[in-house]
Amino acid sequence: MNNFIIEDIKNFKIDFDFPIKGFSAPANYKTDKEVSKHSSHSVLGITLSSGKLETASNTYQLPGCMYFATNEFIKLSCEHGFLIYVDGFHSMNCVGGPIENEGRLKYIDGCTDSLLIPPVIKGDPCLNALYFPKETKQTFHTHPSFRLGVVLKGKGICEHQGGESDLIPGKVFMIPKDCEHRFQTDNSELVVVAFHPDSDYGPEHQDHPMINKTEIHGISAKNIKNIQTT
Repeated sequence: MNNFIIEDIKNFKIDFDFPIKGFSAPANYKTDKEVSKHSSHSVLGITLSSGKLETASNTYQLPGCMYFATNEFIKLSCEHGFLIYVDGFHSMNCVGGPIENEGRLKYIDGCTDSLLIPPVIKGDPCLNALYFPKETKQTFHTHPSFRLGVVLKGKGICEHQGGESDLIPGKVFMIPKDCEHRFQTDNSELVVVAFHPDSDYGPEHQDHPMINKTEIHGISAKNIKNIQTT
């Protein structure tokens, strides 16, 4: 997958090189023989309109601008939504939102970011909300893995190796690995939710808040190998 791709959310369905698939909702995507044969898989999703999320253990009524991750996915029923199926990943089950109007973390060129669904463990996929203020002109940059995004609010453009693409609510895009690009806005802000298939950040078995802040005679359990769970 070497080219920048942008589609209206209702038409988007792509199988990626990574064991990940992107689907619009409604798209009759549900647990079936093909999906259930995998021992471990999860679905991450974003609602652009209100709808109903069905999982094996619960049903959730979701307004627009919500997000979720589940390893028990059955169906998302809504007028406009987006699903990301990840094979070989066992997410935590969570529902969050509505997505806020400003990012919690500073990013680049005046933009901010919020980590909506963090990696369960370092290396896992994650879901981010990116916020571009008015009159943003990002520095051209690349990413070491693909990015899959959906536009929630506002308006802007993405400049990339194939030209320019308009970004408006309901557009879904895929930026290939190592594709040089940048986002720009004029007199409108822009909010995008972006899926990352991997991460270089997150907790590890010997590096997380519980073990780091457990002390034996003032020494962190992180540094006492013989008591660590194996």
